[in-house]
Amino acid sequence: MSKLAVVLFNLGGPDGPEAVRPFLENLFKDPAIIGLPGVLRLPLAKFIAARREETAKGNYAILGGGSPLLPETQRQAAALQDALAVARPDLEVRVFISMRYWKPLADETAREVAAFAPDELVLLPLYPQFSTTTTASSLKDWSRAYGGPGRRRVVCCYPNAPGVAEAHARAISQTWLKAGRPGNVRLLFSAHGLPQKVVDAGDPYQLQVEATARAIAARLPELTDWSVCYQSRVGPLKWLAPSTEDAIRQAAADGKGVIICPIAFVSEHVETLVELDHEYARLAGQLGVAPYLRAPTPTTDAALIDTLAQASLEALERGGEPQPFGPWLCPASHAKCICEGRAA
Repeated sequence: MSKLAVVLFNLGGPDGPEAVRPFLENLFKDPAIIGLPGVLRLPLAKFIAARREETAKGNYAILGGGSPLLPETQRQAAALQDALAVARPDLEVRVFISMRYWKPLADETAREVAAFAPDELVLLPLYPQFSTTTTASSLKDWSRAYGGPGRRRVVCCYPNAPGVAEAHARAISQTWLKAGRPGNVRLLFSAHGLPQKVVDAGDPYQLQVEATARAIAARLPELTDWSVCYQSRVGPLKWLAPSTEDAIRQAAADGKGVIICPIAFVSEHVETLVELDHEYARLAGQLGVAPYLRAPTPTTDAALIDTLAQASLEALERGGEPQPFGPWLCPASHAKCICEGRAA
């Protein structure tokens, strides 16, 4: 029986208060996040981590001291492994998790995958939209860590895969129905932000986020007032706009309530459970934005898991170059896209 290993990539999160500073150091020493030479980047990462440690600990304290991202990803991995086992009983399938900034890191997961000795290896990011700061960074880290067997396949992105759109649309619809179908609401697709200069350099992330938003909105004909916004801005650089804060302020000025969809996240973590559920909810309350609703992430929604399974199996049927899953091609103007099949 041939062996298939699927490696799920995600960012990771600290599993307790003592892990917050090393997690932050790992984040800020990534050259995809701070593009300075190592001699400058590494001490700067330590400085930033020290400055932000207490604030970050306060945020994670709301969640019980640590991030729920690993347990969430473990649930997804188990669901995906079950789905693949049903779809391909001729294969021995194992799904692994490789986190970028906290355990299990790529070195640990690479040893586990090598010990499994797969014939086929599919690398599958849990970032539906490609960015140099997420997928590309995770792939580079994996290439450094893994020297084991297996014919490698890479799913680079799946921004408008039908299952992703369906899972988000279902979560939004259920949230709206549970609130009594309020009519005067604006749907805000909130994605993690990026510095504008990253996108200007050819990163396709913004383009793909907008594609995801259109695919979801097409499934929600009763919620026609929608827009895309970006959260989690840090530092003095110009970031993608509008910010989620500004979008909430605009909704207040327009006399609208809001439904927030965390469009770039497939798992709950600090950006959804604290930033959206506490910080922006507090802002909305101060501004009189009512209702303020937040749709949950898809996590183990059957449509999402089916998409991940289909993406994995489709990858086995093609060559080794990174390819998107679903009806997607990046324009050639987005030079940082790693897909081989860019549109002209």
